[in-house]
Amino acid sequence: MIKQFIVGGQSFSSAAAHWLKQHPKRITAIVAALLLSGGGGAFAVASLGPDAADLPVQEIMETVLPLALPDYNHDVAPAYVLYRTDHTRTSDTADTLLKRLGIDDAQAAAYLRNDSSAHQMLLGRSGRQITAEATHDQQLNKLSARWSSDTNGEFKRLVIERQGDHFVTRIETAALSASSQLASGTIQSSLFAASDEAKIPDAIAVQLAEIFSGDIDFRRELRKGDQFSVVYETLEGDGEPLRTGRVLSAEFVNAGKSYQAMWFDEPVAGQAAGGMQSGNPSSKGAYYTLGGQSLRRAFLSSPVAFSRVSSGFAMRFHPILKQMRAHLGTDFAASTGTPARTVGDGIVTFSGVQNGYGNVVFIKHRGNTETVYAHLSKLLVRRGERVEQGQTIGLVGSTGWATGPHLHFEVRNNGVQQDPMKVAKQSESVPVTAAVKPAFDQLAQQARVALAAAATLEVSSTQ
Repeated sequence: MIKQFIVGGQSFSSAAAHWLKQHPKRITAIVAALLLSGGGGAFAVASLGPDAADLPVQEIMETVLPLALPDYNHDVAPAYVLYRTDHTRTSDTADTLLKRLGIDDAQAAAYLRNDSSAHQMLLGRSGRQITAEATHDQQLNKLSARWSSDTNGEFKRLVIERQGDHFVTRIETAALSASSQLASGTIQSSLFAASDEAKIPDAIAVQLAEIFSGDIDFRRELRKGDQFSVVYETLEGDGEPLRTGRVLSAEFVNAGKSYQAMWFDEPVAGQAAGGMQSGNPSSKGAYYTLGGQSLRRAFLSSPVAFSRVSSGFAMRFHPILKQMRAHLGTDFAASTGTPARTVGDGIVTFSGVQNGYGNVVFIKHRGNTETVYAHLSKLLVRRGERVEQGQTIGLVGSTGWATGPHLHFEVRNNGVQQDPMKVAKQSESVPVTAAVKPAFDQLAQQARVALAAAATLEVSSTQ
């Protein structure tokens, strides 16, 4: 009998488990109903107790002594330090600078007015990052100004600090630190408008145009909807951004075609391959495609850092001669004094004044190619001098037959003028050496990941 009861119980348990699996929603409803009914039952039981109004009330009163507080002098304000950060302006005086920093300290203002270092390195200087430390009553404790040149991996720090009843000044030098920034944008009208929209510094936009200038004519070939992604360096001092570094990697999609690039230093003994060393943009290295082909060509596409073309290589109405004639060069609109650079390595064959060219420089390159730089306001090279690609050879002006400041630029092959943009595109490039290709490929993979992450910023910003 007991055995039959056990077997029957096991059969019921098995059937119940099977039914639970088949009807989970019904079980949930049954459990909920039981809980509700249980709550109702509990309420019914609770309601059988006495009414709270009928229960006796007892009042208890006790004396509570306040805690003892430390002595506090209400005539003395609490001591704390206030911090304020800003940038210097060319119009700054000692008084206006301190006022903008929230400081009302006549002694500090007098010190700034009479301190030679403050006059030379702070007042009247624009864009220098400055931090003030002040007391609660707006008295200056410490003033620090930081700035960096574009020639090394260091920054300067000017410190004016209160010591007792007087101030002292010191100038310090420290190493810049580099951090990577990711950004992306979409062309609506121009590269600079898109970079401004994406909060990318102009210096980075200029580098983008330089990097891809051999493949994209940024003056004639940009299309609305073109996209770009970039990873670049910000150089910092004391944790504050002081200036931008170089582009580390970039991608530009022009008319549906993608172009990619990354900065690569071929390693020397004791140095790993990679990007910028100590934030120094002048270190050796070059931009390559992610496949390892150098983007440095024998000729740059422009003798002026990213500038507007005012007259291209085509027929035009000559503004001086007042007639239609072939314009066998390219005019780059630029203000007087803008550096003009040689587009390739070569030797200066002429530097002086020549007819309608005004101040002009002729440079001979290999392969019977010659370049001409005309209307210069100042000549910076001499005949017979050897020059390297990118070297400044003069300053833009309006000498000779010119109606305004610009650089007239020509490329001649065997004495015949050529379209500079086509010459730049057709010039040869070199691949990364086989010895460092494994290291390059590893960095290229990291660049792909970083650029993919940068591209998502544009996607998320448009959603």
